[in-house]
Amino acid sequence: MKIIVDAFGGDNAPLEIIKGCKLAQSEYGFEIILSGSEKKIRDVSKENGLDIKDMSILDAGDVILMSDKPDEILKSKSESSMAVGLKSLAGGEADAFVSAGNSGALAVGATMITKRIKGISRCAFAPVVPKNTGGFMLIDSGANSECRPEMLRQFGIMGSIYMQKVMKIENPRVGLVNVGTEENKGDLLRKNTYKLLMQSDINFIGNVEARDIPNDAADVVVADGFTGNIILKLYEGMASLLFGKFKDVLSKNIKTKMAAALILSDMREMKKQIDYNQYGGAPLIGISAPVFKAHGSSKAVTIKNAIRLTGEYVKADVPGTISDALQKINKGDINDV
Repeated sequence: MKIIVDAFGGDNAPLEIIKGCKLAQSEYGFEIILSGSEKKIRDVSKENGLDIKDMSILDAGDVILMSDKPDEILKSKSESSMAVGLKSLAGGEADAFVSAGNSGALAVGATMITKRIKGISRCAFAPVVPKNTGGFMLIDSGANSECRPEMLRQFGIMGSIYMQKVMKIENPRVGLVNVGTEENKGDLLRKNTYKLLMQSDINFIGNVEARDIPNDAADVVVADGFTGNIILKLYEGMASLLFGKFKDVLSKNIKTKMAAALILSDMREMKKQIDYNQYGGAPLIGISAPVFKAHGSSKAVTIKNAIRLTGEYVKADVPGTISDALQKINKGDINDV
């Protein structure tokens, strides 16, 4: 399996990206192709004692910055490491692409270069987020601020397929984020989406409230990108706050430090369970070939896990399964734009 990795995407590129690729190559046996300036990749690898002789490089003369506008990937940054990698994927030279770079540019580039699955209105960022047991998919978490009901219906279908095929949940529960659980709650978008999801061939369980999401409310949580992004960032912020508070309490005095020593292994295990680094990244679902977005601050272990999930995505043929599922939906309900 060939996986292209954007060596210059994210805050810690290229060193942590290369290190993560080395870990993934060693553990999973994938063929890794690094996209970016060949000279810089080789220089950094040599300086840090990293042997990359088993990795090939797609030379690219530019980098998409986090501050760049998304459409620059099609204009002034068309020869960036992200654009070059996506072009190679679109040309069939690899099985998947991973980047920790600019989210907006990745969504635009994947949509315009690699293309959407036929019949899909919009692609969506779909991270798997920790809950009290396992994880749930939050779809969309930022690709589409404004959505139509049929788009949210497609998000539910695509999320259900992913959680079944990749996360091995037999009959994923799909819930719609709303201000109440009753069928008549919410604005027109939520009310009309509810009706469409009820008519879909998935395990739709109805509306879910934000406070119930961490407590196993659903396996797939459907939202427009604006709402989903707020939920995701609040989730991350609260996790950071709580662990900071735990640390303060457990280091307060001799008594609490002794208590901390007794529960240290349990605390480490809990932190691991809710650490986004263990989930690696978010698939950009709806694209015709596997494209994964890793967190912008990814370290080596995050990249390694993103590559692992990407490999599972490829093996499960999620894009093909989504395409087949769409054939069962009335074509009049699909607004391809």
